Amino acid sequence: METSGGIQASLGGRYAIALFELARDAKTIDTVESSLAGIRDALAQSDDLRALTASPLVARGAAVKAVLGVADSLGIDATTRNFLGVLAENRRLGQLPAIMRAFRQLAARHRGEAAAEVTSAHPLTDEQLGDLKQQLRTRMGREVSVDLSVDPELLGGLVVRIGSQMIDSSIRTRLNTLAHAMKG
Repeated sequence: METSGGIQASLGGRYAIALFELARDAKTIDTVESSLAGIRDALAQSDDLRALTASPLVARGAAVKAVLGVADSLGIDATTRNFLGVLAENRRLGQLPAIMRAFRQLAARHRGEAAAEVTSAHPLTDEQLGDLKQQLRTRMGREVSVDLSVDPELLGGLVVRIGSQMIDSSIRTRLNTLAHAMKG
C-alpha cells in the first residue's frame, strides 16, 4: 500500500496503517471508521475517558479492562475493540487522537477523497456543512470527507486543514493579526 512518508513517520501513523490494513483485509473500513468516530465523540464528552487515555499512572491491566469496557458500552466493532486492547496493553492510548486522524486520511485516500479537518466556533448546520463540502469539492477538484470539531475559542469563522494546506478564517486569528499590526 502506498502511504505518505508523513503518516508512516509517526508512531500514531504506523498504528493507523496497521489498523487500516486489518480493516481493508476484512472489508470493514467504513465500520472501523464509524467506530473510531464514536470513540472520538466519547473522548470529547468524557473527562474520565480522556484521563484514562492520557495518564501513564493507570496500570496496564486496568487500562485494558477499562478501554474494553468502554468499547463494549459504545458498541464498537470487534476489530476496533481488539485494536484498543492492543493500544492499552502497549501503553499507546495517548496516541489515539493521532491514530484516528491518520486512519481518516487513509480511508479518505482509499475512497479517492481528500480529507479535511474543519474546526468551527459553533456546530455547523446541515446546510452549512453541505455548502462547505461543495466549496471544498470545487477547490480540490474531488470529493472531500469532512471531520468536524468545535472550538469556542475561535470566536467565529472556520479553520480548515487539508493535508498540509490550512485555511484560517477564524475571528481569533483576525483579531490577533490586527493586534499585532497595531503594535507595529
